[in-house]
Amino acid sequence: MVQLIPHIAVIPYPAQGHVLPLMELSLWLVKELSCKITFVNSEFNHKRVIKALSENDDIQDKISLVSIPDGLGPDEDRTDLKKLTESINQVMPGKLMEVINMINSNESYENGVSCVIADENMGWALGLAEKLNIRRVAFWPAAAATLASFFSISKLIDDGIIDSDGAILRAQGIKLSANMPIMNPSDFSWATFPDPAMRKMIMELVAYNNERVKFADWIICNSAKELEPGAFAMFPQMSPIGPLLASNRLGSSAGHFWPEDSNCLKWLDQQPHNSVIYIAFGSFTILDLTQFQELALGLESSKRRFLWVVREDLILDGGDSAYPKGFKDRVGSRGHIVKWAPQQKVLAHPSIACFLSHCGWNSTVESVSNGVPFLCWPYFADQLFNQSYICDVWKVGLGFNKNEFGVIGKEEVKNKVDKIFGDETFKERALDLQAKVNSSVKEGGNSNKMFGKFIDWIKTPRGSI
Repeated sequence: MVQLIPHIAVIPYPAQGHVLPLMELSLWLVKELSCKITFVNSEFNHKRVIKALSENDDIQDKISLVSIPDGLGPDEDRTDLKKLTESINQVMPGKLMEVINMINSNESYENGVSCVIADENMGWALGLAEKLNIRRVAFWPAAAATLASFFSISKLIDDGIIDSDGAILRAQGIKLSANMPIMNPSDFSWATFPDPAMRKMIMELVAYNNERVKFADWIICNSAKELEPGAFAMFPQMSPIGPLLASNRLGSSAGHFWPEDSNCLKWLDQQPHNSVIYIAFGSFTILDLTQFQELALGLESSKRRFLWVVREDLILDGGDSAYPKGFKDRVGSRGHIVKWAPQQKVLAHPSIACFLSHCGWNSTVESVSNGVPFLCWPYFADQLFNQSYICDVWKVGLGFNKNEFGVIGKEEVKNKVDKIFGDETFKERALDLQAKVNSSVKEGGNSNKMFGKFIDWIKTPRGSI
């Protein structure tokens, strides 16, 4: 039967950096296709997304937001990725099946689910779609080179770079292919976890996902050929359709876990152009009290204006008492602190000079798309490799060095701030990269054309392919 209106089930991995780009993709598909989207979050994150929506947000008029349990209780620790992943794999497949069956049997829908777009990290969802004979798309929310490293695990083991449990056997830099940048094995996503049991679980999960993704009709990546040509040349089955930025295509975004404080934009309006450091560590980074205070004192001693996102759970021992004594009084109005910011609008603001970032991929491409240089403060997973792209390949940022106690000291913070402000070549290279990336998502660009092919594929009834 020809399906006139595509109905797509979208399943993100339950983390902020995964939900956001898939939500942006969903909104764009609705705009282009007038299709139906059922966005399937975990119950825990669904509640956060709904609570964070503004009163004027019409997201629920465009997309059906539904939820399924992740298997953990409401007070269990979802930063324990091993526990979360094991629970997801046990509980979510059956619950997603129930959602799809409900959609297919509900007469209020004109069509059943015709396509599943699943985060590549949720390979079980691709397996379920295959079992149900539904078209399937794997979505990769991070750098294509990181997915290339996952696809290369068997070769890395055969070459003696890592063992079957992900432990590093040879520490020197390697190239996955001749035209890819040098990668440090210690920066591989699985290698950033010190717990051997966690590493082993990730290796097993990657191997499982690698098998599931072989049966995907498409593998789409939130990246651009201009950002990482070597990765896309090495694995041409990965299709670049990004960066998926609301600022490029939609003008708004949804899917945040915390309400955005838009008052910071008014503060930015009062600051000179290219004068403000924007500091944000994403949704997962945690700083201990010593590190938090060293960063605060470094910002203070830099004498620069700054906008700092301090989540409620950023500091191990949080609260206002975590700030150095007298810090807020001393920095006065040249510092502005919020719990969560409208990041895309912040990075597009002319007063922003640089981004002190955890180097998550969403933050990375958002900053690149706005021509903003980086100060890199990676925390874990793919963020360390993203820093190498930023500093060593694109040369649009600087990293920090830790002292003998494993802490980035206030002097190091001030030193790198002075360097990024004092060297115009960082801004020049950032603007050049911005032009290349933004041209890719515009009509006629590489990502735009690939996205158009993807749209045409979704429009085409299965029997016609």
